[in-house]
Amino acid sequence: MGDSKSTHTEAQVEPSDLKRSMSDWKFSPSSILANNLPIDSEIETYIRPNVKGVIYSRVQPSPLEKDVKLVAFSRDVLVNILNMHPSIVETDEFVQWVAGSNVLDSSTPLAHRYGGHQFGSWAAQLGDGRALSLGEYVSHDGKSWDIQLKGSGLTPYSRGGDGRAVLRSSVREFLCSEAMHALGIPTTRAAALVVSRDPVIRDKFYDGRPEIERAAIVMRIAPSFLRFGSLEILTWSGELCQLHKLVDYIVKLRPEIAEYEDQKYLALLEQVIDESINLVVAWSSVGFTHGVLNTDNMSMFGVTMDYGPFGFMDKFDRNYIPNTSDSTGRYAFSEQLAVVHWNLVKLVVAVKPLLSEPEQKKAEILLRNAMAAGEVQFVMAFHEKLGFKRNPDVNPQLSRLLIEVMDDTGSDFTMTFRQLAFITIDEMSDSKVLEKHWALVILSKHERFKEFVSLYKQYMIEEGLTDEERRTNMLAKNPQYVLRNWMVQQAIKQAEKDDFSGVNFLLEVLNSPFTINEKAEEMGFSNPPPVWADRVLVSCSS
Repeated sequence: MGDSKSTHTEAQVEPSDLKRSMSDWKFSPSSILANNLPIDSEIETYIRPNVKGVIYSRVQPSPLEKDVKLVAFSRDVLVNILNMHPSIVETDEFVQWVAGSNVLDSSTPLAHRYGGHQFGSWAAQLGDGRALSLGEYVSHDGKSWDIQLKGSGLTPYSRGGDGRAVLRSSVREFLCSEAMHALGIPTTRAAALVVSRDPVIRDKFYDGRPEIERAAIVMRIAPSFLRFGSLEILTWSGELCQLHKLVDYIVKLRPEIAEYEDQKYLALLEQVIDESINLVVAWSSVGFTHGVLNTDNMSMFGVTMDYGPFGFMDKFDRNYIPNTSDSTGRYAFSEQLAVVHWNLVKLVVAVKPLLSEPEQKKAEILLRNAMAAGEVQFVMAFHEKLGFKRNPDVNPQLSRLLIEVMDDTGSDFTMTFRQLAFITIDEMSDSKVLEKHWALVILSKHERFKEFVSLYKQYMIEEGLTDEERRTNMLAKNPQYVLRNWMVQQAIKQAEKDDFSGVNFLLEVLNSPFTINEKAEEMGFSNPPPVWADRVLVSCSS
């Protein structure tokens, strides 16, 4: 997490090199084909619950057809990653590319077979049920990106579904992908979003009242969409030859592991464990909660992926659950680190057949250390949010006290930290100053607030931190804006009526989350959430 200015990709490509037409742009050669990963010989697309011996299946997208419209696009992704000129979005060939009807000659459309543990239980074969990879693109900086369509129709892994995605969930994924990037949190990215009037039937809350919704497709990109479940399905099915090939392929995609040739599988596990722990701490530090932290939704490349029923907390609540489908609270805010650790245990089990006995023991040590390391990092992250330098030896007393006060009072997660940066440490004891900052009014009602301020001053003295430094550091660490559910809900309602201004304005604001936007202030984006905000419900239905 850091200053938004540091998180965006720096453009190194010359404007003259940006492609203005899809006919001038093409995919790079497929590394999947080059590495001979097993691909299904069956080319007909129909649902098959027990595909064996393969990692990918060839699938053509089922294009959207009725009144296809471009909702939004990420300028940063198009220019700085895909090396496309922004004007390309004005062409019909681009819109149809995202809609699935313009399959380029250089494309290699593939759906990925994977499994996973869902809500703690083994779910066997899952796979890309509503997504497929169009191909790979090597950007101007040498980085390779997998380009996917989500909502592009039936695949062998659709499990009785239609392979489609609806507008509401697609808007959420598009916006949150880009919002997380701007917050400095590793994530899949979203290139573009299109919508049509193709009907999709969904039972939004699984209450027996299905509705007809509009189909949409998100074009998303990542270094790879391989996940923990990619390995799990092969181990559970006893396909160790395929497991060996896939893990070797992942290692090739991660050059930083090349020097560990003798213990490359252990090195890979260590890297993924570290990245996953860092990731969950990073997103927790901005109040984000992943609502479906199944093993099939965890990346082998340390990025946040599969934005389903997520949520950024409004009122601080340790037991915040963004997913109405999560009846047991398995993926509550307070459980995020523990669940990621549980998932990492399952990853190690999946890789275990490739490890020697000494390596297996080392992997167990890595797992034991990971949870403790995550708890330390969690304290460090909150210490940094209070303006201090990163310190692994920090006393957790101040952070724990603040969390207790926030939890007891239901203080707003985002604006409490932000508004603490707006005033001096001495002004925190002035009730008249506090009255000007709504989040601090709530926080200061707690009987231990004065104790918190006193301890805060003590920590600043001990660490030699001036008040100016504290406030500057806090403004760089704590955003003014996050993608609150009530904000995105308003944008979705507009988009359903073909008014995409709300989606695009949110994208603009969330691309610079640390900078105050006058229009966003007028719209109440940093005000107390409206009374109806708690009634915005999100489920696994998408």
